[in-house]
Amino acid sequence: MRVVVAIDSFKGSLSSLQAGSAVKEAVLKVNKENDVIVCPLADGGEGSVDALASGLNGNLVEVNATGPNYKQVTAEYCILENNTAVIEMAAAAGLTLLSAEERNPMNTTTYGVGEIIKDAVSRGCRHFIVGIGGSATNDGGIGMLGALGFDFLDIDGNKVPLCAKGLEHLHIISTENVLPELKYCTFRVACDVDNPLCGEFGCSKIFAPQKGATKEDITKMDEWLKKYASITQKISLKADMNCPGAGAAGGLGFAFLSFLNASLESGVKIIIEETRLEEYIKTADIVVTGEGRLDSQTVMGKAPIGVAGLAKKYGKKVIAFAGCVSEDAEICNVHGIDAYFPILRKVGTLEEALNAENAYDNLKAAVYQVFRLIDSKKY
Repeated sequence: MRVVVAIDSFKGSLSSLQAGSAVKEAVLKVNKENDVIVCPLADGGEGSVDALASGLNGNLVEVNATGPNYKQVTAEYCILENNTAVIEMAAAAGLTLLSAEERNPMNTTTYGVGEIIKDAVSRGCRHFIVGIGGSATNDGGIGMLGALGFDFLDIDGNKVPLCAKGLEHLHIISTENVLPELKYCTFRVACDVDNPLCGEFGCSKIFAPQKGATKEDITKMDEWLKKYASITQKISLKADMNCPGAGAAGGLGFAFLSFLNASLESGVKIIIEETRLEEYIKTADIVVTGEGRLDSQTVMGKAPIGVAGLAKKYGKKVIAFAGCVSEDAEICNVHGIDAYFPILRKVGTLEEALNAENAYDNLKAAVYQVFRLIDSKKY
């Protein structure tokens, strides 16, 4: 029996590859003749760098970068064998890098994201996969672009601060000093929101409150971003502030689209293509997927449903395992998961459930029992 395992991380507990290893051990324990292939899985957000580095023999690189509050942070990204850099913007501009008191999207910057890209370019990378979830910023991406050589100037020709406040005084965008290698680079941006840059559903109104913005801040930033989009349209034919995803990560999506000729795509889609998961699924007997929690939100573009949809393209059976399962998780059955199983074996504390060793053993035990049944049927 050939089993393909593409299981997402159990956040706070197991990485994608650790979860896959537990599944593989269990399936081989049932029958050592089984053929088990473990593919890394992520949705372009947290864990994508580690998943692709481990699953595709990538090299992890550490770089000093400017954090969202201008303090130095150590950020990690991955370089794959085909000179593709895998970057999580949250490594340099993520909300989790700030304390509650430090959160203020009027002042935070994406400058460090540009520094990471620049470092990767210096190492020969020309293709980029960038996950842009979890930002602490609302600067329209001018921080990132500033690190790459774009100049954002006020009416007197002085550089504006590379944060949301700087947009208030923005008058001219100059491309004279842009990193020349960028013209040879491609960017696939993992973006799983479809918000425009401005307006009722724009980044300021929808996402800035959770980043620490006041109502007054939101009104101001929305107006400043509209002006920024208008100025950008003068130098970029791709500047569309209403494009789905332009408002992702505080307008970082707009910056990628307008200045870096990027494509905004489903994070799951990107990871599935980069790991060539479809090639493995074609010849599988059973596909195993899962994540930390299965619920109705799983069907909204999360990794297990992406795997299930691909498996159903080839008529494959799909089994999912999860740390916990909600009452509304049955909708997953409608979206390609034939059966799912929670892995907890006894009542305990959340801390016990999230313990990596416990989670590994629980997942392995659950998979073992399910595949004993499958093996008895000589699937």
